[in-house]
Amino acid sequence: MLKDVAMTGDFSWRGLTRNLFRRLGPESGRRDREPLTYIRAAEIPAPGGPALPGFQRTASDQPNPAYAEGFAASRAKLLNAYAPTRPVTDPRLFAGRTGIVKALIHAIEEQRLHVVIYGERGVGKTSLLHLLSQAAKDARYLVAYIDCSQRSEFDETFRALASHIPLMFHGAYGPTSIQSERGDTLVSLLGPQPMTVGTAVDALARIEGTRVLLILDDFDQSDSEDFRNKIAEFLKSLSDQAVHVQALIAGVSAELAELVGHVPSLHRHVLAMQIPRMTAGEVRDVIARGEAVGDVRFDQEAVRAIIAACTGLPYLAKLLGYRAALAALQDGRRTITANDVGASVQEAIDELRETVPRHAQLRIDELTERGQLPVMGALARAAQSTGGWFTTEDIATALGDDPTLLRDATAVVQDLAQRNILNETQDDAHGDAFRFTAPALPDYLSLLVAKSRSG
Repeated sequence: MLKDVAMTGDFSWRGLTRNLFRRLGPESGRRDREPLTYIRAAEIPAPGGPALPGFQRTASDQPNPAYAEGFAASRAKLLNAYAPTRPVTDPRLFAGRTGIVKALIHAIEEQRLHVVIYGERGVGKTSLLHLLSQAAKDARYLVAYIDCSQRSEFDETFRALASHIPLMFHGAYGPTSIQSERGDTLVSLLGPQPMTVGTAVDALARIEGTRVLLILDDFDQSDSEDFRNKIAEFLKSLSDQAVHVQALIAGVSAELAELVGHVPSLHRHVLAMQIPRMTAGEVRDVIARGEAVGDVRFDQEAVRAIIAACTGLPYLAKLLGYRAALAALQDGRRTITANDVGASVQEAIDELRETVPRHAQLRIDELTERGQLPVMGALARAAQSTGGWFTTEDIATALGDDPTLLRDATAVVQDLAQRNILNETQDDAHGDAFRFTAPALPDYLSLLVAKSRSG
């Protein structure tokens, strides 16, 4: 089954984002389609009793005139600018990645290629998809954005795509037909029988006067080999028959780049691109966008602290920047310091720690005291770069092939596996694979490393 096209964030960050505003207000619900935002309450005198809290903003996100205070508007603007729990959807707030965006647009527009992007969680793939989706809509493409799940099937995926294509663009109907005037889509022409790749391509071959962009996010969430094979065959058939439909596929696993291996000669029609972590300059751009929108300023030490702590992950850069700015505003300041950033890092660590099993917390503390935090940080980087499962080869890459650290890493991996902090499974071409049993552990360890480096 397909999930709704709502961005829900990465599972490993749920414990952190669920408590994101705990310091500013009570938690009163779960996060479904979009994360709930809790704002700090102003103090309002209550007749005959102690002060009661009141909302500083109305339901339309405007400052509440009854409880307005000096920094309320800045907090609201900062939330919109950094939006740490949501992908960037406003092109004006998109920072960095200019070269990547140009390359992807060129591949779609000029080369008529299908595009596969992959990279670790939190690196900004979904924000890229939203930006490209909006750019395509601005160019009058028809865009179908679909978030894949473990149970995605080709038939349902194609029907979702067909529902975004008005019949006015079908060669047999045109804009003046009765069906087009009443708003029918291509899905109305499909029968009840399951769609095959052949029938799907035939249905799309009559599209005229427009181009269609199919966006499949979280593609590697699907466990179905049949689904992957059919999508690969579908892409090749679209290109071979010059159908006006292209696909943009995104996921965590580097194996997405091997999608072309499912169908011979598909590689001629697909551009595979790994999305790297942000450079220091791009992180500075993220921070600067928030400064301009929220009327605050990060001093240079604060900027350097965020660059060091986020390790190139835009999600974390926005989260730490937002929290540090809130801390300064609460203190009546518009200048954010390194101390504010340090406090935001510690809060993130404390909240992630709550999602880590007690025995794992204690063992990590013990290994940290023995000087093994850099090694555990390498394990975290290996897990983040692969989307979960990682091998000794991935660990070696994260450690830079240092023989002493590699020996330490082998011992730490065995220790954590014996204590059920790491799962060990499957023999493949690269040896045994490992995965942290608690999804929050890679992010928790990364922040611990960042804090240790900041002193």
